[in-house]
Amino acid sequence: MVVNRAHPACVPVPSATVANALVCLPTYNERDNLEAMIEALRPLGVRVLVVDDNSPDGTGELADDLAAKFDFVSVLHRERKEGLGPAYVAGFRRALADGAALVLEMDCDFSHDPADVLRLVQACDDGADLALGSRYVAGGGTKDWGHGRRLVSTGGSWYARTLLGVPIRDLTGGFKCYRREVLEAMALDAIRSKGYAFQIETTYRAIRLGFDVVEVPILFSDRTAGTSKMSRSIVFEAVARVPALRFEALTGRM
Repeated sequence: MVVNRAHPACVPVPSATVANALVCLPTYNERDNLEAMIEALRPLGVRVLVVDDNSPDGTGELADDLAAKFDFVSVLHRERKEGLGPAYVAGFRRALADGAALVLEMDCDFSHDPADVLRLVQACDDGADLALGSRYVAGGGTKDWGHGRRLVSTGGSWYARTLLGVPIRDLTGGFKCYRREVLEAMALDAIRSKGYAFQIETTYRAIRLGFDVVEVPILFSDRTAGTSKMSRSIVFEAVARVPALRFEALTGRM
């Protein structure tokens, strides 16, 4: 079941629910953003797992310093950069092993507003199995984007939605909150997407498994520090991976 549901900006999320939520924060050369992001997440009461892919700019070392300073922060060091998908899968495994009931994913560059974390947590507390921060439902949107980038993003979501036959408006979004049961049921070893196709694949797998997926409107802002990881190869992977996912589903390989 898929629902578009608006949640208020300020919500009284139960403290026990928040304490059992963990934010997976993948980083590669995010030294300029990491400390500010940790400070922004600190008042929320969630735990944070920094997943660093051996950043050459010293992000991993900074993450260790922050983990020593704050007991809600932990760090997972990976040997090399393999893409967003493998970083998140490694983070999900650690989060599940650490007993998290809710596992979130978000960007470290403030494209996703930390204040919206509790809105996604609230959506799951209200019964959703997977809550998606959505730019393309009523109340959502983007900020400081040019026409070209907006066209690529909306076109990509339309392409994936049409080929996969699902009603999700923002399949490419990377701001999510999963119940642990969703990740436990998902075949993490079978996820092949490396870049932003990972977001399409994980949501599609959750829908195929029969979980309740809810879109929560968010405002997505362009990063102001650091460098975007988007590339042509990431776009091409998504273009090719979507029909492959559909074929896997139709042939019972998913």
